[in-house]
This record gives sequence, structure tokens and C-alpha cells, in this order.
Amino acid sequence: MNKLKKIFAAALCLSIIFCAAGCERQYFTPMGNSSSDSDNYSDSNNNSNNDGSNNDTSVDEMTVFEMVEDMKIGWNLGNTFDANECTWLTDEMQYESAWNGEMTREEHIKALKDAGFNAVRIPVSWHNHVDGDYNISAPWLDRVEEVVKWCLNNDMYVILNIHHDNSTQFMYPNNQYLEQSKKYVTTIWKQLSERFKDYSHKLIFESMNEPRLVGHNNEWWIDPNNADCKEAISCINEINQAFVDTVRASGGNNTSRYLMCPGYDASADGALNDGFVLPTDPVSENESRIIVTVHAYLPYDFALNEWGTNSWSVSNKNDTDGVTVFMDNLYNKFISKGTAVIIDEFGARDKNGNLDVRTEFAAFYVKSARERGMTCFWWDNNFFGSGGEAFGLLDRASNTWKFESIVKALVENS
Repeated sequence: MNKLKKIFAAALCLSIIFCAAGCERQYFTPMGNSSSDSDNYSDSNNNSNNDGSNNDTSVDEMTVFEMVEDMKIGWNLGNTFDANECTWLTDEMQYESAWNGEMTREEHIKALKDAGFNAVRIPVSWHNHVDGDYNISAPWLDRVEEVVKWCLNNDMYVILNIHHDNSTQFMYPNNQYLEQSKKYVTTIWKQLSERFKDYSHKLIFESMNEPRLVGHNNEWWIDPNNADCKEAISCINEINQAFVDTVRASGGNNTSRYLMCPGYDASADGALNDGFVLPTDPVSENESRIIVTVHAYLPYDFALNEWGTNSWSVSNKNDTDGVTVFMDNLYNKFISKGTAVIIDEFGARDKNGNLDVRTEFAAFYVKSARERGMTCFWWDNNFFGSGGEAFGLLDRASNTWKFESIVKALVENS
């Protein structure tokens, strides 16, 4: 997530609601009973070597919808490996704690697992850790791998991505920078694919985070009739396809690994617009292993807007529509037609201690997504208090839960 979202997200929210007029609500029916698979999965994923690279064939044999259901509820290791442009640092390894004040510890991952979270998204900005040829620094990649192992060895799903690398120097979705963007993305993913190709199928790759025209009037909301937006959408399609082709060509478990791809700025509108095209999968024959990834801090005025409302109610249809309308649209376009969707960023920032309201919202949001076959990941940036994007749940310094009622709501409704 980026703080600049606040500027245009209101328009985004309105566009989602308007495009949903007349939408008939449908509910998700799981494709098969995955309970026996889940039991076997836990046994087969017991990794005595403690290296994260076990081949969990039970997950590989799940349908994509069974796998998404098995993920249950996820959590973002936010403002950590995604920290960037910290020019005051002399040691690249200090980036990990530069934005949140804490280095990641294995006890953090165990606390997540004990609380009931079954998946961790690890956003990573790579551009501050590459040379001129985009070769990733060995210490940085080793450290990311260490945290990936901690998650897998705690029997959790992991999403690994390219995060704040969206700039004209690295990845920028327009025709002028398209070839450079594809070179950067594929060079990073060649290295990650090689490092992790024998890792468990519980490790999922996400091509990139919120691809968009940084600095453009339409950076945070998409106008499908705008020529620049149309061009960006087309470029994102090409970059996503290059990502899929690169991972699949690397061999090992990557030939059937689950892969996630966003539309423009990873918004619901970015995926729902007619220009967004899912990559073709050159390996999977029976079903697509491409998952649509969406970020949705909605309704915007409650969930993200610092100057918006601190109230939300399950008894207010306008409030609940801010959650269910975009989910219904995603269900109708993708899930009902066989393509899985994961909301791998969402949350509601703390506004003057509105804990009860945030708890009610979290329960409704996750339950609504689960009914439609989607798994959600709360954005946790280890920030608490007022005057900022206070999405923190786990106090990493003390390794304790700051808002246990929200955690309980997330877990019990997933």
C-alpha cells in the first residue's frame, strides 16, 4: 500500500459502486470437499529438514478453489521488506526495519500461526538491492528466503512479490518503458524462480504490486476511456504474461505453482475493466493456476480516508454495499467462470479508537469474501495511533496482539 492512494481512491470507490448497478448477488459453492486434503496436507508438510523446500503433493493436487479456501485468512508483513528509498541508510539490511522499527523474528510468525492466521504475504521491494544488471544482492535474498522458510515451516501459505519497484527506472506500464519493464520483471523473477523452484506449493508468486502510472492524473483511479489508461492496461497484460512465462520455464515446482496477477493498480476496477486479460498458462492443462489479486480498502471513507468517517454499521445498507458490491462483481466475472480471486490487501485504519466498529467491519468483510470464494489478507504495517495509516494488529516489539477482537473476528469468519 502507498499513502498516495488517499488522493484518488474516493473516485475509485464510486466507480466500483456505479458499475455494479443491477448486479444480482450470487454466493460461492466450494468445488469439492477439501477437508481430507487439508488433513493430509498438514502431515505431508511436516518438514523435518526445516528448509522450506518440501514437495507437498497434496496442495499440488488441490483445485485452485480448494487451495484458496485452505488459506483461510492471511496477514501482510507490511512496511518491512517493501521499505525503499531510505537514502540515509548505509547498510542495505537495515531497510527491513527502516519503516516499522523492528526486524522480523520467527516468533512473529509463530504468533500469527497460533492466532489462527494461515497465510503470510511478504511484500518485497527489490530495486534498492540490485546492481546495474538487476542481480539481487545475495544477503538480501538470503534474508527474504529465511523468512519464507519460517512461514512454510509453520505450515503456512506464503505470497512473495515485487512491491514498490514501480518507476520509470524499473517497471512502468506504458509503451515507452514496456521493454525495460519486462526486462526488469523477468530478470527478478528468473532469480526468484531459480532460488525457490523446489519449494513447497504453499509458496505463491505474485507478479507485481499495484502497477500504475505513477504521477499521472489517473494514478489511483482508472478511466477505461482514457488513452493512457488503455495503454497501461495493455502493458500490464504483457508484463503479467512475461512473468508467467518466466516462472513456468524455470522448472521444478514452478511448472505448476500458483501465480497471482493484478490489473491496473491492483484495484477491483483494474481487474473488472474489459481491457484486463488474464495471462495464458503454458503448462496447466486442466485448470488455470493463475489467480487474480485485488486490493480493496473499501468503503474508502471508512477504511482508508484519514479525513473520512470513523463509523460503519452492518445494519446500514450503504455501508455493507461498499463491501459486497465489488465482491459480487469479482465473483460474477472471475470466480463463477473458474478463475480464483484473492484480496491480498485490505483493512480499516484506527480512527480515534473505533475498535468496536472496526471489529464489526472485519467480521463482515471476511465473511462476505468467504461466501464468494475469496480469501483476504489484512495489511499490517506495525503502526498504531493517530495521524497515520494505523493498520497495525501485531505489536512486533512485544510480539503481542494490540487489537485481539479484530484478530478474533478475522479468524472466526474465515
